[in-house]
Amino acid sequence: MGKLTSNKIKTGRPSSYKDEYPMQALKLTLLGATDKELADFFEVRESTLNNWKKHHPEFLESLKKGKAIADANVASKLYSRAMGAKITVQQAHKLKSILYHENGKKKSESETVRVVDLEIEQPPDTTAIIFWLKNRSPEKWRDKREVSTDLTVNSDLDNKTDEELLEIIQNAKEIEN
Repeated sequence: MGKLTSNKIKTGRPSSYKDEYPMQALKLTLLGATDKELADFFEVRESTLNNWKKHHPEFLESLKKGKAIADANVASKLYSRAMGAKITVQQAHKLKSILYHENGKKKSESETVRVVDLEIEQPPDTTAIIFWLKNRSPEKWRDKREVSTDLTVNSDLDNKTDEELLEIIQNAKEIEN
């Protein structure tokens, strides 16, 4: 009897993965690319991209790193919008200079453009504040409130006539006022 060996023959198409993909993936994820967009860029299916993540740890790490940095940058900008900020913008101003003779006639005219820095205060952005709070503390800031369904109903009201119920409502309104 011969000895059995397990010489597996690889089947299927060879991987189209290249060594430069981790750096490209990092750059793309820093720009906000999703897995679907990455798959389109590399001209593969998302399932192939997922296989690359499993078989190429450096590829997976570059994706994680790029996405984490991009998310942190967006969170920082969102926080700034929610808090309001002072920003500096540059604005061009045209200056016109006119020289006159002693007799009042125009002697010469010149124009210059000067760029100045202006500090502008941006007020807090309500939408950014709401978004931030709902995502940071959803139990406190979500739109839907859970109402306890453990309510006991006064069964005494079941036996009242319409006239009696109407009288109870009118009495309650008088108490409120």
